[in-house]
Amino acid sequence: MGKELTESKIMQALDWSYDKAINGVPGFDSAIEMAEDYMKSGDSPYNQANSLIRWQNTKAGTSGFVSGLGGILTMPVAIPANISSVMYVQIRMIAAIAYMGGHDLYDDRVKSLVYACLTGNAAKDILKDIGVVVGSKLTTSAIKGISGKTLTAINQKVGFRLLTKFGEKGVINLGKAVPLVGGFIGATFDTVATNTIGNIARDTFLVEEKLIA
Repeated sequence: MGKELTESKIMQALDWSYDKAINGVPGFDSAIEMAEDYMKSGDSPYNQANSLIRWQNTKAGTSGFVSGLGGILTMPVAIPANISSVMYVQIRMIAAIAYMGGHDLYDDRVKSLVYACLTGNAAKDILKDIGVVVGSKLTTSAIKGISGKTLTAINQKVGFRLLTKFGEKGVINLGKAVPLVGGFIGATFDTVATNTIGNIARDTFLVEEKLIA
């Protein structure tokens, strides 16, 4: 699989997943619809995001959910079904959290920040390199100040990180095993990653709520 996957294919898969996450696919709420459902609770956006992350971990942690998605999500690039499904689920979660923070999901700058969050703990280094510190105030105006050149840099770093992540032997094995017999093993792995990614997204897009919650 290492020969098949390239940074270019990773970015194509991300763009495709992002489009489906914010515009919706048959049988699944879009990121905006999902966010608005949680926003009805009247709780703080930070707590709403925590509820969303908890639900996402439970849902994404079932092999049936992941393999079921694999049948719906037919990517235009050669990415294993497990990886493409988890990528979609995680991007939708991050985008929903960004929406809760009042950010425009159709803004390319927000999209790149969503991609950065997908790298989990590595997002802190990627964003720090361009002057964005996870856990500090990330306002709409600050996002608008991100240049096109910086977006390109973010996307390149994200592509490299994800290519490295998906190229690891363990992930390749999980990609092959989940639809067959390794569902529970794969689900545990993905749940841990999804939780980390959700927390990074929350602390990137909703940090002000954390300070007052």
